[in-house]
Amino acid sequence: MMSNATANVLRYSAGMNLIELRRLRAFVAVAEEGHITRAAERLGMQQPPLTRLLHGLEKELGVLLMHRLPRGVRPTEAGKALLTEARAVLARAEGLNDVVRRAARGEQGRLAIGFTSSAALHPFVPAALRTFREALPGVSIVLEEAGTGELVDALLHERLDAAFVRSSVASMANLLVDPVLDEPMIAALPLGHRLAADTASPLPLATLAAEEFVLYRRPAGPGLYDAILAACRTAGFSPIIAQEAPRLPATLSLVAAGLGVSIVPASMQRLGGENIAYRRLDGCPDLSAPLHLTMRRTVLSPVLARFRALVRQMKDNHPPTP
Repeated sequence: MMSNATANVLRYSAGMNLIELRRLRAFVAVAEEGHITRAAERLGMQQPPLTRLLHGLEKELGVLLMHRLPRGVRPTEAGKALLTEARAVLARAEGLNDVVRRAARGEQGRLAIGFTSSAALHPFVPAALRTFREALPGVSIVLEEAGTGELVDALLHERLDAAFVRSSVASMANLLVDPVLDEPMIAALPLGHRLAADTASPLPLATLAAEEFVLYRRPAGPGLYDAILAACRTAGFSPIIAQEAPRLPATLSLVAAGLGVSIVPASMQRLGGENIAYRRLDGCPDLSAPLHLTMRRTVLSPVLARFRALVRQMKDNHPPTP
């Protein structure tokens, strides 16, 4: 059964704060050295102040912490209980500075990153996430896939720290946008389509004027949607939009089913698809799929600043190819 003295010590230890760390260090030194003089030398202080610290702690707790022996001291049962708790508290306190410094350097914390489905398929995005995780294992990374509109809303409402998006949202006053890359757009055609045979040569965009299109819904991806329509108008036609899909992967599924043709970022070829043929486009130099890293226009957290710097470094040193 726990003694009253031990119970008092445990109740005291549960309420300890940083102001009492000096007392705890003194007590631990005395208990470990078994001698007040040696403990005073270890702590770099005189014996009388150390004795007063020990007496003050015993008085506050209302228990005897040390048996006074002819040649030293030995912890009582209550003293042994306090010794266990004091060592744990001091260990946590000693690690506190390191935790705070790591967080200030962006080496520890949490980072919530969003991305569109097409952004995730470009090798740059998984490479950046993997490199960051390997470099800073102390940072917890939370990922979310959604459409551009949903990602922007999550950024503005602080549910996300940053997002990889295809649309330029630089016009929004509260958002900061870092351009990352531009990749070409290509035609996706149902296998067996009359234009799908010659995959080696580029396909003039104007040859798709009579085709039915399957496009990614504009609210989910306004940047790509508007870019495709603008390129078609420049080529002399308005596309016949037969179907709209909620996500780019779903767009390819509809193409594979023979419901129309589409224009997608070149990296979408990574999805494969047995019933889809891809062709490079000709005559539309301005048609490309940008990738941006978007953040709130505010003081960046240390973790987010580290991630932004990594993305910039990867962009400058290793230009990605689709």
